[in-house]
Amino acid sequence: MTPPDFIDPSELDPKFQAAVQRLHRMTVIGRWLVVIGLWLTIGVLSLWGLSYPISLMMQYFTWAALRHGLAGNIPATIGLGICIGMTLSVLIWQSRNILFGLPADERQRLEKTVLKIRQQGRSHPLWQWIEPNEKS
Repeated sequence: MTPPDFIDPSELDPKFQAAVQRLHRMTVIGRWLVVIGLWLTIGVLSLWGLSYPISLMMQYFTWAALRHGLAGNIPATIGLGICIGMTLSVLIWQSRNILFGLPADERQRLEKTVLKIRQQGRSHPLWQWIEPNEKS
C-alpha cells in the first residue's frame, strides 16, 4: 500500500475554506464596485461629452457618424474605453471562475491572504468579514 500524497491541512479545515470563499466573494464585490464607480464618474462624464454626436446618431445612425463622433472627442472616447474595458475584464474574470473554478495560483493567493488576516487578528480591516464569528 502506497502512502497518500501530501494533503494540505488547509484543505481539510472547513472554516478556513469558508474564509477563503468569503474573501473571494469580497474580491468579486470589490471589483464590481470599482466598475460601478467608473461608470458613475468617468462613464457619465464621457457620455456627457459625447451628447451632441449621440443626439445626431439618434436621428440617423451610420458607422461613419460613430467613428467621427468618437474621433472628434478623444478624452470622452478614452473614458468610455476604460469603462467598457474594465466591465469586460471583470465579466470575463468572473465567468472564468464560475465555469472553470478558481485557478490554483489565485486560490493560493487567497489562502495566503486569509492566513495573514488570521495572523494579524482583529486589527486587520478585513477581519470582521473574513472571520465574522471569531471573538479573539
